[in-house]
Amino acid sequence: MAVLKKRLIPMILTVLAWAGMYYYYLPPLNIHSRDCWMFMVAVVVVGVVINFWTIFRAVFLDRTSPQRATNLKIIKKLLIIPIILCVIYFGGTLISSPILRASDYNKLLTVETGDFATDIHEVDYNRIPILDSDSASRLAEREMGSMVDMVSQYEVSPYFNQINYQNKPVRVTPLRYGDLIKWVTNRKTGIPAYIKIDMTTQDVDLVRLEEGLKYSPFEHFGRNLYRYARFRYPTAMLRSINFEVDENGIPYWVCAVEDKTIGLFGGTDITGAIVINAVNGEHQYFAVADVPRWIDKVYDANLLIEQYDYYGTLKKGFINSVFGQRECLKSTEGYNYIALEDDVWVYTGVTSIGGDESNVGFVLMNSRTKETRYYQISGAKEMSAMSSAEGQVQHLGYTATFPILLNIADEPTYFLSLKDAAGLVKKYAMVNIQKYQIVAIGDTVAECEKAYRNLMAGSGIDTVDTSKALKVNGTITMMKDVVAEGNTFYYVMLDGSDELFEVDVKKYLGILKKQLGDTISLEYVTEANGVNTVIGLK
Repeated sequence: MAVLKKRLIPMILTVLAWAGMYYYYLPPLNIHSRDCWMFMVAVVVVGVVINFWTIFRAVFLDRTSPQRATNLKIIKKLLIIPIILCVIYFGGTLISSPILRASDYNKLLTVETGDFATDIHEVDYNRIPILDSDSASRLAEREMGSMVDMVSQYEVSPYFNQINYQNKPVRVTPLRYGDLIKWVTNRKTGIPAYIKIDMTTQDVDLVRLEEGLKYSPFEHFGRNLYRYARFRYPTAMLRSINFEVDENGIPYWVCAVEDKTIGLFGGTDITGAIVINAVNGEHQYFAVADVPRWIDKVYDANLLIEQYDYYGTLKKGFINSVFGQRECLKSTEGYNYIALEDDVWVYTGVTSIGGDESNVGFVLMNSRTKETRYYQISGAKEMSAMSSAEGQVQHLGYTATFPILLNIADEPTYFLSLKDAAGLVKKYAMVNIQKYQIVAIGDTVAECEKAYRNLMAGSGIDTVDTSKALKVNGTITMMKDVVAEGNTFYYVMLDGSDELFEVDVKKYLGILKKQLGDTISLEYVTEANGVNTVIGLK
């Protein structure tokens, strides 16, 4: 009985230690997960440490015991286990590497060639995101400072995520408990609100919930989001967790589930998403093809860019990507998000792997479906555009955000926000990608766009889409001249209409001969900012 007790106690301690390790580290029970293999190694090590005295005594001290020979055989067999694990791990790593599987890595991403003017429509001022994550965080912190009933108990979490909400780009993030004590006192009601920031207007809205968020990464024990998902999906390899809200404002956590498609550890890709209601914990797994349309992010930007780099560099094999580097392309430094077709797309430039100072094109990658489009348009790198914009306001010390891509008069254009030292957006800039000496600055987006169009027109770029031209006849009821940036414009109104028509005097001198009460015929186009620009006058 005593011998049995001596052996039983270490076994129980070992099992308890293994259970505690699993509860804390939460590795996926999946052979494709490196965390799982590290956990198995840790299990062996902990088992040996706890049972060290039992093993030592059985092998070295009990030399006269009739069980010694049997114990030695068992121990020798057990020692084979870590050796086998190491062989499989390092062998799996080798056969999964791009060195041996370059062709498979190259095929992870399917890239289509897109048409810029067709795919990316003219700029819509209601859908231009002017805030980056840092600026959004600062605005959220200021909003929290005004919430006296919450600021002492909760903080703004770092889970800012850009989504399309009711056809507008917004960033959302939940609040989190201020510390462990505040979690204890508030866990019964949960987290009472999340923050929504309109990225076009910079409006911050604290959305209060009828019932608080009970499941999040800020919870402990069973309600901790990672633990909650792991115990329900023990084999799932969770790559990223994003906070999103549906079109009704209901908060969810979207947990992207990855798989290794090349060998044992290579070819990371997304197979689906676990969607968890942050309030009541209801959960469901969706394959990638079945993910609901309101969800905007399943593929994270880093994975999409990694796959594009494999596509761009491994076309002619691994050796060519290192030495010859023929036809090798890679993404540029940085990325941003674009709202397009009611989805969020990752934008990044494409440059030669040799380190040219210009882009050969750019790619758009859908964060929900992984659809990827390449546009072969050469021009300035994003960092060069940022430097050009900052150079225009160097006396103010503003810094530029990473640009997003716009279509203005069918011209690919970098759009940047210029921030002061406090991280607040003060001005806007537009830089022509192909003719990057064209740089416009404005206090508002509309003002910046107008200055940009004027600069393009002065450089011989036709900025007017005559296919959308309209005509109107009438009697002049109002005429006013305005001087802007050294140019004179007449603003005209006609009888029976409250529309305002802008006439560039330099282009249409005939307007100087007109007076109130004269009859006039105008041909015009309506710009994205609502201005009716005259392109013909009689």
